[in-house]
Amino acid sequence: MSENKDAEMKKQEREQIVELGSDITKSSKGSIYTLTIIGQVEGHMIAPETVKTTKYEHVLPLLAGIEESDDVDGLLLLLNTVGGDIEAGLAIAELIAGMKKPTVSLVLGGGHSIGIPLAVCTKKSFITPTASMTVHPVRMTGLVVGAPQTFRYFQRIQEQIADFVTANSRISREDFEHYMMATGEIATDVGTILYGKEAVASGLIDKLGGLNDALSTLHRMIEKQKK
Repeated sequence: MSENKDAEMKKQEREQIVELGSDITKSSKGSIYTLTIIGQVEGHMIAPETVKTTKYEHVLPLLAGIEESDDVDGLLLLLNTVGGDIEAGLAIAELIAGMKKPTVSLVLGGGHSIGIPLAVCTKKSFITPTASMTVHPVRMTGLVVGAPQTFRYFQRIQEQIADFVTANSRISREDFEHYMMATGEIATDVGTILYGKEAVASGLIDKLGGLNDALSTLHRMIEKQKK
């Protein structure tokens, strides 16, 4: 019976890795839940089958379960995302920011657009030297905003993003908005691309580092919380 139970648990863990890109690792230092945010953050609209996505309706209950679980001590968030649905991304970021358990993020490859609030929502954030983050204004499909009401709606969403990012990182609102509206950095568009060291120097991300740095910090946070 015990062998069958262990086999079933391992099967469930494998399925969870395949479907959600998540895994729980237990060691003498504690139990860490690793969650990946990859590709496009999918919200109310279903993305094409050819696009890799992170589905927010899967992530939200998962995060609630992690916060309540006695078997999980901390969360490691791995990011390589092009962005995606604004409301879905902010919903995930707000949920993580409100967690009591230790949380650490690591930006790998890219943490673009709505990936920025997701990168800064944890208690500590890391970025690898080669990773990049694109700060840009909120966009709608096409280059022209059709009506004043629509423009004001997008403007308010942009303000909410700026509020969240500056509240959860060391970057000033003035600097964040400067990066957001900069010209000459991105062809035929406004915004700024920040690479590893630049993201840290700006105050957007806490530290430059890799997996070992992120895990070591998370272990220290877990140990401190247990005391």
